[in-house]
Amino acid sequence: MTSPQQEPAPRRARAPKPKRSDARDNRERILATAATEFAGSPEVSMTALAKRAGVGVGTLYRHFPTRDALVVAVYNQEIQKLIALAHALAAEHPPLVALCRWFEEVASYGRLKYGVAEIIHAATNGGLDDENYEPFLGAIAVLLDAGTAEGALKPGIDPEDVLLQLSVLWRIPPGSGAEERAARILDLVVDGLRARPAGE
Repeated sequence: MTSPQQEPAPRRARAPKPKRSDARDNRERILATAATEFAGSPEVSMTALAKRAGVGVGTLYRHFPTRDALVVAVYNQEIQKLIALAHALAAEHPPLVALCRWFEEVASYGRLKYGVAEIIHAATNGGLDDENYEPFLGAIAVLLDAGTAEGALKPGIDPEDVLLQLSVLWRIPPGSGAEERAARILDLVVDGLRARPAGE
């Protein structure tokens, strides 16, 4: 007696691969969420980040296999936004207004960088391998050149000197009074950059 022929087990339907646009949207949402969360609490977990971004933990790790990779991606995104913003502000506003508004955005970036500076420092070989460094100096130069051409800023200011002054912003501990301290520091920086009338 022959045994009845067994029917093959039905194949499980494979989950559809995410579309490119979905993957791009997920990545952008993760980066936006991480930028906000790192600025408030650098120790936020990857699981919490995934939940707040509205994605699964697997999706988060598929885009960013390590926490350090996510930190560096957020850094690159935010610094490139600042570079682009400097050029836009210089084209749209009087030089001093453009400079001050850009400095305010740099201060916001400083709150993000405060808790993750060591990771960025290690990932960029202490800044030596940072592809954003020269473009960032160029962004500062655009704002300085506009101010110098109008006579509002001193001539011959070195953009690297300004960057060193701005680096104080990501050494300000977050918490009560942090924004006010950043504003006071920026007032001092801007005051030092202003051109003085002859004889003053």
